[in-house]
Amino acid sequence: MKLHPIVEAVTAGIRQRSQVTRNAYLARLASAAQREPGAERLGCANVAHAFAALPANDKLRVVAERGPNIGIVTSYNDMLSAHAPFQTYPALIKAEARRLGATAQVAGGVPAMCDGVTQGTAGMELSLFSRDVIAMATAVSLSHDVFDAVLMLGVCDKIVPGLLIGALHFGHLPTVFVPAGPMTSGLSNNEKGKVRERAAQGLVGRPELLAAESAAYHGPGTCTFYGTANSNQMLLEAMGLHVPGTAFINPGAELRDELTREAVRTVLGNTKTKRFTPIGEIVDERCIVNAMVALLATGGSTNHLIHWVAVARAAGIVIDWDDFSALSDVVPLLTRVYPNGSADVNQFQAAGGPGFVIRELLDAGFMHADVLTNRAGGLREYTGIPAADGQGGLQWRVADASRDDSVVRPVSAPFSASGGLKLLQGNLGRSVIKVSAVPDDRLVIEAPCRVFDSQEALQQAFHADELNCDVVCVVRWQGPQANGMPELHKLTPPLAVLQGKGYKVALVTDGRMSGASGKVPAAIHVSPEAAAGGALARLRDGDLIRLDAMAGTLQVLLSDATWAAREVLTMPDTLRQANAVGMGRELFAGMRRHALTAEAGACTWL
Repeated sequence: MKLHPIVEAVTAGIRQRSQVTRNAYLARLASAAQREPGAERLGCANVAHAFAALPANDKLRVVAERGPNIGIVTSYNDMLSAHAPFQTYPALIKAEARRLGATAQVAGGVPAMCDGVTQGTAGMELSLFSRDVIAMATAVSLSHDVFDAVLMLGVCDKIVPGLLIGALHFGHLPTVFVPAGPMTSGLSNNEKGKVRERAAQGLVGRPELLAAESAAYHGPGTCTFYGTANSNQMLLEAMGLHVPGTAFINPGAELRDELTREAVRTVLGNTKTKRFTPIGEIVDERCIVNAMVALLATGGSTNHLIHWVAVARAAGIVIDWDDFSALSDVVPLLTRVYPNGSADVNQFQAAGGPGFVIRELLDAGFMHADVLTNRAGGLREYTGIPAADGQGGLQWRVADASRDDSVVRPVSAPFSASGGLKLLQGNLGRSVIKVSAVPDDRLVIEAPCRVFDSQEALQQAFHADELNCDVVCVVRWQGPQANGMPELHKLTPPLAVLQGKGYKVALVTDGRMSGASGKVPAAIHVSPEAAAGGALARLRDGDLIRLDAMAGTLQVLLSDATWAAREVLTMPDTLRQANAVGMGRELFAGMRRHALTAEAGACTWL
């Protein structure tokens, strides 16, 4: 199938603007890849330290027999449901590596925090920057430089982007990502959302709300809604960095262990003595575009308009929101998964999952087929759905017709002719909106604004019945430089309640709303942020704002002269000081000072 002309044009534009940085990156990779293996290149004392704790047979294998050595970077902890399953992975990986004449070592661990735990708390202000901490921890883990390949164990929001950024800085190494899968379905996301809205109105108390939340989040694995964590997994499939079809197999399922063993086999098949495929060569501009297309076709998380900009930059590739917008205009929406529908990711998997979506996009010319992946069969292998072969191994069946067209549809009959994200531009700056779940009659909102300096202030106004009207709620001082750009997901229930009462409601913020952005129109990631002198710092209560997701505009309806004369406020000292201390926020002061804009990936390392 011929590539869609817009996909081709966007890819060409990225390639052209990235030429200098990408060539410099590939030159560094080639230099690192040409070296001898670590066990031969390093001094004797270095080698002795690196392998001192290995069992004697493993030490012989890696030092004397020159067998490949796999580094394992893990986000395991037993507090968070998504990462708890990784406890058993290293032993399984080591056993499979030994069977194949290789060795494996846990190179290091990276932190993994859960936004579900920290939503609405001071700890949430560490969340975005934890991505770059994870990238640095990955670099520290791999800096011992004795590895021939890497397995990355990670799943959730900032963890996968952080691991990927770190891996790309060691892009000369073959690297396979190994997920743990989603938890089994519990209380439906729709029912959970209804209880949250009733709690926001004071109709149910804490016991009822906690019971509902606990019924939804009830076991090991990722949350079952299609937020950032599960969007991560879809994008890794589209980039060819998994074992095909691995993303949404539940922890404890029959296939899970065998897919992890297959990851060992896959990464060893990509080492120098075989089909050498380092991750830095896989992740080129075509691969990045494939990820962007997969995000748009599935109505994925808005967080990736930040994270994948940073991922691309780690590989010497420069993308921006214009690229997302151009693709979103032509890429069809093929899935309805909560919060863009009622199904969860287990139902998405049962209906055809990533394999079906990738096949449809390839066949229609929306994805590059001529890319390197971790598998010799290329991206076509990622259209398969794994199953046991009855002999202790794996087989893949080709994704056929959708098994539930209320969840997954073909390109010929999409839910929408365009993707789920829209770029907004105007005198308030540049921002993005997730439109895939917003009702058609809410795509244009024009109303006076109420300006808040924190999400707590908005919630107080809601509970005081001050927002029972058509209103655009502006929450500023929430960008990377102000306070680390926390998610403002706690605002979803009260805003949904107001919308449910029939009011025209929207949110405008330089903060984030997470992969759970839903039916209330929200212009998020406004750049430049208020703390950097952005336009939100000019707004006052009562200013008339027009958010038009159809035209792609975000405007305050004042004359140019009036707007230009308006004083630009600075972030209140009391607020800045409050954001700077407690819960370890002091340690992130340098990151806040050096963070780039949201559109530049909020990177702290460039």
